[in-house]
Amino acid sequence: MKLYISHMTQSFATDILNWSYDPPYDFYNNELSREGLAELLNNQYFAVINQEENLIGFFCIGQSAQVQKGNEFGVYEKRMVDIGLGVRPDLTGKGFGSKFFKFILGEIQGMTNLFTFRLTVAKFNKRAIRLYENFGFKVENEFCTERAEFITMVRSQ
Repeated sequence: MKLYISHMTQSFATDILNWSYDPPYDFYNNELSREGLAELLNNQYFAVINQEENLIGFFCIGQSAQVQKGNEFGVYEKRMVDIGLGVRPDLTGKGFGSKFFKFILGEIQGMTNLFTFRLTVAKFNKRAIRLYENFGFKVENEFCTERAEFITMVRSQ
């Protein structure tokens, strides 16, 4: 499957907000709302599509990829490219993550010309953590919110 970047559209944003993940990944489920649409449409979010222009996933960079509460713990003080991402629920757990993540990293390197990346991931999400470790990311910080424990992971080149 060939992947492409697309601007985030209202249709893509609506689809993403309606995605439904199985437990324990239902933590990542959202609700379709004006605020949710505004977040996806008015920030640095990008859709990832295939050759048939079907939505495969998304990624975001910058503050949109951060968990705001992490600022209280100083986890975002160092200058890096923060990355957030999501894959369509029916594509998760099928070995697609490496291809998807490699594609996103390449696109972000091209956009930013920076090579120090940071991810924030829920600590329970062992599947994602293992994927990021396979790409050279290492745990840097941990912090808690009311909803979950998070870790930041960093990769420098």
